[in-house]
Amino acid sequence: MPQALMGVAAVGLLYATVRRTTQSAWAGLIAGLVLATTPVAALMFRFNNPDALLTLLLIGAVYATIRAIEAPGRAVRWLAFGGALVGLAFLTKMLQAFLVLPPLALVYLVASPTSIGTRIRHLLIAFGSMILAAGWWIAIVELWPASSRPYIGGSQNNSILELTLGYNGFGRLNGNETGSVGGGGGWGETGLSRLFSSEIGGQIAWLLPAAIALLVLGLWFRRSAGRSDRQLTGLIVWGGWLLVTGLTFSLMAGIFHAYYTVALAPAIAALVGIGISIVWDHRSSVVATLGAAFVIAMTAAMAFMLLDRTSTFLPWLKYVIVVVGIASAFLLVLHRLLPRRVVIAVAVASFITMIAAPAAYAIDTATTPHTGSIPSAGPSTGGGMGGGMGGGMGRPGRGTQPTGQGAGQPGGQPHRHWWPGRPGRRRRPAVGLLLDRPDQRSAHDGCGSYTWVGAAIGSNSASGYQLATELPVMAIGGFNGSDPSPTLAEFQKYVADGEIHYFIASGAGGGRGMNAGGSTSSAISTWVEANFTAQTVDGVTLYDLSGGVK
Repeated sequence: MPQALMGVAAVGLLYATVRRTTQSAWAGLIAGLVLATTPVAALMFRFNNPDALLTLLLIGAVYATIRAIEAPGRAVRWLAFGGALVGLAFLTKMLQAFLVLPPLALVYLVASPTSIGTRIRHLLIAFGSMILAAGWWIAIVELWPASSRPYIGGSQNNSILELTLGYNGFGRLNGNETGSVGGGGGWGETGLSRLFSSEIGGQIAWLLPAAIALLVLGLWFRRSAGRSDRQLTGLIVWGGWLLVTGLTFSLMAGIFHAYYTVALAPAIAALVGIGISIVWDHRSSVVATLGAAFVIAMTAAMAFMLLDRTSTFLPWLKYVIVVVGIASAFLLVLHRLLPRRVVIAVAVASFITMIAAPAAYAIDTATTPHTGSIPSAGPSTGGGMGGGMGGGMGRPGRGTQPTGQGAGQPGGQPHRHWWPGRPGRRRRPAVGLLLDRPDQRSAHDGCGSYTWVGAAIGSNSASGYQLATELPVMAIGGFNGSDPSPTLAEFQKYVADGEIHYFIASGAGGGRGMNAGGSTSSAISTWVEANFTAQTVDGVTLYDLSGGVK
């Protein structure tokens, strides 16, 4: 529900922003509709991830910057507000939020009607506001004594700065991510064609070529406008957002998932709305006519290519889009010979052609439950990023096998059995039933004398067992299982103190084995394997740590 509300707010705020730059409600409605029907946006606006909040905050930062340009007398307060929104976006998803800084700074330097010195001073105020909004939490965590706070997951030295600048920062760009479980080719081929690949194309690429073409057309028609021209302002900020973020996603060598591309959706939607508005205003121009026809034909071809990757999903739709798209493009070229009503009808048909395919994907996404840590929009194309952490692609029943986590363990799509003797009750994995045996529970804490009923490598594995048993399960090594926490000595002390009952070594069908995760996790696995007796339950290897070393 929070992400759904953020999605509604993001669409409304994008409408308001585009309307201000075009003075056209229709342009704002087009932008909002394109954002709402972008498949990856439909996915992330109803999924428990931070990307919906990131998207909303960054759209808000653009809105605040536009308002600062429009009202020089209130520019400081609007820029301070926009900087604070970027700072909060940093706390939401760290350095990815800063991808919008170049276009925000550029558009204010170009379009603000104030002197250059005033513009620079205003931007420094915005930068300071951003640092305050983002830095207070970083400072508290970094300065707080490590002995009295949780371990900083994702870092190797228990440092929030290391996490920010390394694993969640520059490591995403160069692939040097200590503690990662993949990288390089494991996250897909890099290059300008990445956003059109079988894994990512159906998420975001439907209108990406159209947005770029409309950006070029818009800049051409506004080339003689003053630097404070509102439409030019919109083209600069949204075009900069699209180019900087798109190139970063295309070329980054580190961890990359398809759903990250939701950050491109507002820029694509805004450029489509602004571009259509500008082209319509110049419809008497031959350049506008041919440009519009080209955009329609190219978008229809893109839809055909992407729909052809999912041959069983509405197989007729791609042919309808191509036929209507080509016909619309042809009629647009001849629009001067047609009555005004026919021209309007053709324009409407052209726009419907542009959004029909992504809207169909978005509806399919909204009507399909998604699980796992790596969700994907639309029907399965059979493409995958390869390698990497488990948790599944999040499309059960669509032919997408979870990656990393096997089909036989709770971190992925576990084997399910009826609760013995209790027909009609909810299902639990058989290993969950073992962890949930009556002799493991007490009226006081639900876990007997144990702090953790079990321990598994990585939170993707541990979380499934914890949800199945509703009892505490330790995630050794944090999210990926690669953090050096707990250390081998700390784990041995937990075992000696009787705080952990079972060690869950592996699951049926794959997943994290005894030596998966980081070096610390591997050391713990090796020590358990050497000193305790294994048992297999429902294809899962368990070690009972309560009986002492063998």
